[in-house]
Amino acid sequence: MNFVRFAVRRLLEMAVTLLAASFVVFGAMYLAPGNPASFLLGGRSASPAALEAIEKQYHLNDPFIEQYLRWLTNVLHGDFGRSLQYRTDVSHLLADRLPTTLLLVGMAMVVVVVLGLALGRLGAVRGGATDSAVLVGTTVAIGTPSFVAAILLQGLFAVELGWFPSSGSGSGDGLGTMMWHLTLPAVALALYLVGLLARVTRSAMLEALDGEHVTVARSRGVPERHVIGRHVFRNALGPVLTTAGLIVSTLLVCTVLVESAFSVGGVGQLLELSATTKDFPTVQAISLIIIGIFMTVNLIVDLLLPLVDPRISLGTRANA
Repeated sequence: MNFVRFAVRRLLEMAVTLLAASFVVFGAMYLAPGNPASFLLGGRSASPAALEAIEKQYHLNDPFIEQYLRWLTNVLHGDFGRSLQYRTDVSHLLADRLPTTLLLVGMAMVVVVVLGLALGRLGAVRGGATDSAVLVGTTVAIGTPSFVAAILLQGLFAVELGWFPSSGSGSGDGLGTMMWHLTLPAVALALYLVGLLARVTRSAMLEALDGEHVTVARSRGVPERHVIGRHVFRNALGPVLTTAGLIVSTLLVCTVLVESAFSVGGVGQLLELSATTKDFPTVQAISLIIIGIFMTVNLIVDLLLPLVDPRISLGTRANA
């Protein structure tokens, strides 16, 4: 019952926060220099009558609150408006590009989780030279920005070796082709976060290794692999899960850089192009979706943490 009440309370908090975020997202775009009418005119001069017609069509002269409420009502009905640049519904643009970005983020997340957990566990358990190598490797990974990793991977594996495509997403040619095209972008996107998760996993496991329950288990002759799996790694999952939730959000934000570097044609690249051309409806829609995904991931993490680690009560977070 406590779990249900907590879930309902968190959902209500999420709804209120999303409402506040929507107000900020809508208002922030109108604080930026320039206006949609200038873009629609393409820099051409226009008569007062033509300018008035454009402003009337897009309700640009309506009071701010009226514009916001109209936009919010449409968003709740799945209508994000029309793109000023592409002259089509924003929802259609997102439907075409969102699957590519979600696949890219999913592939990157697999790389982060598999390598991050493996390296962190290896360093904590083996120690010595192995741990030192893990620390050096993760330091290099953390110190390499996504756009730098993109350039290096593109130059080596796409241009020099020719193993992977240098650009594009391969959308429309099947899942296998898309995954092949997105391999390098996924690795570039994941590299920094692999180092981060490995560091968190290593630290959490080293702390768990010093626990009394581990000493007791070893004194009773429990096999080392069971000690590591059941008593050490399981107790380290709290901070790891918390970090994994933050990683998903970071991946969504960093897709802007990586998709642009590889010309992937996903939501990240669309966000960059739309911000450059002041395509307000598209920027607002993508920003709100990213915020919504971020909050959803955090809600899931909050609900899973007590199930993974009974020592954590509902509404608290493990120390990452």
